[in-house]
Amino acid sequence: MRTQVAIIGAGPAGLLLAHLLRLRGIESVVIEARSRDYVEHRVRAGVLEQGTVDTLTDAGVGERMLREGLVHHGIELRFGGQGHRIAFEKLVPGRAITVYGQQEVVKDLIAARLEAGGEILFEVADVVPEEFGGPSPQVSFTHEGERKVIQADFIAGCDGFHGVCRDTIPAGVLTFFDKEYPFGWLGVLADVAPSSEELIYSSNARGFALHSMRSPTLSRFYLQVAPDEDIANWPDDRIWDELAARLETVPGWSLAAGPVLEKGITAMRSFVAEPMQHGRLYLAGDAAHIVPPTGAKGLNLAAFDVTVLTEALAAWYASGEGSLLDGYSQACLRRVWRAQHFSWWMTTLLHSFGSYDAYDRRLQESYRDYVCTSDAASTSLAENYVGLGRYRSPA
Repeated sequence: MRTQVAIIGAGPAGLLLAHLLRLRGIESVVIEARSRDYVEHRVRAGVLEQGTVDTLTDAGVGERMLREGLVHHGIELRFGGQGHRIAFEKLVPGRAITVYGQQEVVKDLIAARLEAGGEILFEVADVVPEEFGGPSPQVSFTHEGERKVIQADFIAGCDGFHGVCRDTIPAGVLTFFDKEYPFGWLGVLADVAPSSEELIYSSNARGFALHSMRSPTLSRFYLQVAPDEDIANWPDDRIWDELAARLETVPGWSLAAGPVLEKGITAMRSFVAEPMQHGRLYLAGDAAHIVPPTGAKGLNLAAFDVTVLTEALAAWYASGEGSLLDGYSQACLRRVWRAQHFSWWMTTLLHSFGSYDAYDRRLQESYRDYVCTSDAASTSLAENYVGLGRYRSPA
């Protein structure tokens, strides 16, 4: 096979990249290790920044998102027996977040891709990006029992943190920045209407909890747990008891319980690979960086990466100008590190750390109070949460 851009990975990064490239008249082929059913139903992030919503809408794949997504104009921080609303409409007028599951974004992008006649090869194996140090990169893989090769001008590595693309870059090229947190998140999807119209980030002596939602009838919850916790230790009744203990700290508010549909434990870590490119291989999304989910930045960073890459590739195909491709990593990393800091900051602000002594806990309490009583501090949180401005290519 011959194409202009070979895209490895059919998650949000790879699919959005393929869609944006098609709108610019650039051909691509997408390959994915998992099945279509798997990628369309894996539950992941669900908070979209304003810029991500605008990108999807402008690209013509936001109709269902605008119809079914839940637009939020604030979040609640809950601690010390009180709730503190961070009001986006006051602090960052005209900007909001939209709760719309990652799997729904993926469904919309796959549908648009296939309707336009684009190619996605699911359930591929033994993927090997090759020759990307020169002008003729290629990707070899096995599909339906046959060994195949895609010849391309460029390769986009959108295959996630555990994908193959980052590891194929020669040793010594990349620098890794990694931080592991001393806790994980127990995530729960429940068949119950949300008990709040907006997300609740709650913290008390028992630890952190998050009340989120996926639809008017589905709720999403998270509990801080030990990183090596066994999910078998968390039967449904214990989950609901612990959620109530951490969330029901404001007088007059109660948590509605319901059937648990899914649950699992995810470790918390931060990771960045620099640079995000080598030769004609470009990393995007989780292949290059991951953040703890506290700040809701993972999918949004992926969308930003591929927007930058689309502009760079469009400039190259239009005029042979390679400066944007050369500057791809630098353009992305500025935002990546802003999101890394915000995600780390939200994590340290709201979680319990076993290593904290009485002094550390007092500092944490003081800063929480400052965030909720200072317009300047609240505005900083709101601005980062709804997302910084959209990418604009240099003139």
